[in-house]
Amino acid sequence: MTDKKPAGLDNGLTNYGDRDFARYLRRSFASSMGYTGASLDKPIVGICTTESGFNNCHRHFPEMIEAVKRGVLAAGALPVTFPVISLGEVFLSPTSLVYRNLMAMSVEEMIRAQPMDSVVLMGGCDKTVPALLMGAYSAGKPAALVVAGPMMTGRHKGERLGACTDCRRFWSKYRAGDVDKQEIDQVEGRLAVTSGTCAVMGTASTMALLAETLGMMLPHTAAIPAVHADRLRASEETGTLAAEMAMTGGPRPETLITRASIENALRVLLAVSGSTNAIVHLAAIAGRAGIDIDLADFNRLSDETPVLVDLKPVGNGYMEDFHAAGGLEGVLRGIDDKLNLDCRDVTGQTLGERLARPLSDPIDRVVIRTADNPVDPLGGLIALTGTLAPEGAILKRAAATPALLEHEGRAVVFSSLEDLAARIDDPALDVAAEDILVLQNAGPRSASGMPEAGYLPIPKKLAAKGVKDMVRISDARMSGTAFGTIVLHVTPETDLGGPLALVRNGDRIRLSASEKRIDLLVHEEELARRRQEYCPNTTEPARGYALLYRRHVLPATKGCDFDFLRVSA
Repeated sequence: MTDKKPAGLDNGLTNYGDRDFARYLRRSFASSMGYTGASLDKPIVGICTTESGFNNCHRHFPEMIEAVKRGVLAAGALPVTFPVISLGEVFLSPTSLVYRNLMAMSVEEMIRAQPMDSVVLMGGCDKTVPALLMGAYSAGKPAALVVAGPMMTGRHKGERLGACTDCRRFWSKYRAGDVDKQEIDQVEGRLAVTSGTCAVMGTASTMALLAETLGMMLPHTAAIPAVHADRLRASEETGTLAAEMAMTGGPRPETLITRASIENALRVLLAVSGSTNAIVHLAAIAGRAGIDIDLADFNRLSDETPVLVDLKPVGNGYMEDFHAAGGLEGVLRGIDDKLNLDCRDVTGQTLGERLARPLSDPIDRVVIRTADNPVDPLGGLIALTGTLAPEGAILKRAAATPALLEHEGRAVVFSSLEDLAARIDDPALDVAAEDILVLQNAGPRSASGMPEAGYLPIPKKLAAKGVKDMVRISDARMSGTAFGTIVLHVTPETDLGGPLALVRNGDRIRLSASEKRIDLLVHEEELARRRQEYCPNTTEPARGYALLYRRHVLPATKGCDFDFLRVSA
């Protein structure tokens, strides 16, 4: 903390060449909104909201905002709400990832440009949390995050359902002919039944846990269900904390998001077997601090960090179970011997001080295991390198079929999402269960914007025969709610002429999770010939943000941030 005096409404006065006039004019316009002079003299807490009619996860934000305001006012500061771009995961085309950087830019600029001494960040849906953290870090003002929280589960024929792992499971059954049209329509209305983010350990839940681990949230608040009264209490307490931060000038994100706290976040990611998307987002957040995530170090952490959480998509439970079982606290205590305990959070306490406090409730070991009785002795994710991915790829080994983790097969190649849609269910498609499905041109620079298309559907003729998993490879992403033996984020991507662009039907590919490799088994002479024939895509969007994005987006290993926003390591 610092003793910087809050500037309140005098923060960043508009420059007319006369500071006193600028202050006079600003207060005059603020008075038109009904504020008294006493209110305008107080420190200001900005409330950065991502509420939108196109974001179902955040539809309860109006009530949460009122709770944040209560906390701010009770602590003697003035709350001022302001909107930024919202990213509703399934409502954006081509993908929400494309607009994450735009949101991060809007967050950074609005925090910096508007008069506030501290800010409460409100997000939840997948890309909103990383965008908020990226923008807030670069803006450099004291900030605290409060998240939407996960939705509750629905019910279908006596079974609990939670978006979106169960939606994928039922859709696979529908494609295989095991579920009819009437039932799939029923399930559609029973998957997402409350406000909040996905009910499983998808990207939203993963990023909430990592944000708390980074120190950017009040302890014990990441996994509170969206509709729980504790979610409102956490919002109010965050408002109170933000008011205190406004008066003291800290802590700022740069003091919390450090190399040590990033490593802690990676440990938690591995222990909860979280979303593969989190690797991209953590790399982007770390990049704002000039920190690189080394894939060899990541694999070392993965081999040392057991999976402790039994949750979908790789286990049995849902986020409401995880919260009741002890939440992040249970995970941190399970791997405390591997954590950097000197890292601090927004309250000023160290992680060591937090974990030294007695538990108010016991940890449910059915949901959150101990290190000596893990769900899996190895971390849920690994990085791969090899001749197909010289700069790296990601595999969620905890979500894979064990028998496929060491596999060699024949490539069945799809050159684009359009090609995939046109041919995957063609009865004449030359494909067998032991083959490897390969999708090209779905990386960050592609027209498709690195979609969550890495979860290639099993060809219908194989699904009808009971095939439930195949090795699938792409430069795309995968939803955090998905499962399967899926190699993602292959770098360099197709659009940059990486080896993925050179794969042809019939090529042999070998996956070895034990060796952490993915290799294209084609002679270098043949690959050299193919490189000579390769025609890169030089078509650019005509204008606007799409043009900016294509010219400046970094590879997945650098977090897909823009090159001009990342701090050099």
